[in-house]
Amino acid sequence: MRLDKYLKNSRLIKRRTIANEACDAGKISVNGKIARASYDVKINDIIEINMGQKPLKVKVLSINENARKDDAADQYIVVE
Repeated sequence: MRLDKYLKNSRLIKRRTIANEACDAGKISVNGKIARASYDVKINDIIEINMGQKPLKVKVLSINENARKDDAADQYIVVE
């Protein structure tokens, strides 16, 4: 699944267009490298989101194309 779509489906970022813009601005990194919106997310990837006051670091546990609001948080775990 594309990185921008994963960020939206997992509810880490509210809208896909905002996720896409954050990737273009270099605010999203995967496994320590700046990632583009088209990056193919894999299980066990570490995603860092550097937007706002506090950076957020999560580990991908699962990839679900059609995640409901209740299941969205089960796709990742916050690291640090």
